[in-house]
Amino acid sequence: MVSSDGRPYQEEPMRVAVIENMRNTGLGALAAALDEAGAEIEWFRVWQDGILPLDISGHDALVVLGGEQSALDDETHPYLPELVRLTRRFGDAGKAVLGICLGSQILARAYGADNHLGIAREFGWHRIGVTADGRADPLLSALGGEFTIFEWHADTFSLPEGAVRLASSPVAENQAFRIGRAVYGTQFHFEANSDVVEQWKAEFPDTIARIAPGWLEKHAELALRHGGAADAAGLAIARAWVSLIEREEVEMLSQASA
Repeated sequence: MVSSDGRPYQEEPMRVAVIENMRNTGLGALAAALDEAGAEIEWFRVWQDGILPLDISGHDALVVLGGEQSALDDETHPYLPELVRLTRRFGDAGKAVLGICLGSQILARAYGADNHLGIAREFGWHRIGVTADGRADPLLSALGGEFTIFEWHADTFSLPEGAVRLASSPVAENQAFRIGRAVYGTQFHFEANSDVVEQWKAEFPDTIARIAPGWLEKHAELALRHGGAADAAGLAIARAWVSLIEREEVEMLSQASA
């Protein structure tokens, strides 16, 4: 590609900021899609130091991952108000934003919705219904009317004003939404492929045993039954979102004109 005066453009790798709200969260399917696209990932492990991107100019996209806290736990996680503002700044600038689980709840808060705590518990592989809007949306259009995906949450939220509901379940009406061109929230963990779920099983057995009695013992059977379909759906969603990231082009002088 060349500019109007004949000088070539060099396409920079897409730069993606990833906010990790809890240790060992894992990108799973999203990591695969970002790697395919040649993206540069910068991790912000706020659970460790509370440090967030200084502004939005250094990244083309923002990902906010899940965590054990709620989207309203400002007292115990004092970085949360600034993260809420950061997601809104990225979105208002037209950049691609993705909130997964807690990230979707933070995103809903950023756009003025209400967070509802402890009323929508889902864990394990579940069927998710795609709305008519969702079937026409780039994120979910390849998945048909429903798909299987992994869930791990107890909180939910109201639909932000101006948002489009893309997916739903009997437990949590707002499973996925879009605001504007490329601001997406997914309550479900589409990034949690079989490897990530296996990691969570090893990392958090006590928590899982408490919230989903018997699941650990049934994991192998459930993974065999649902893991393949969930992995395929998750990778399709990941690739679809990554395709919406708009990169800035940097004009470079050619060797001939140097």
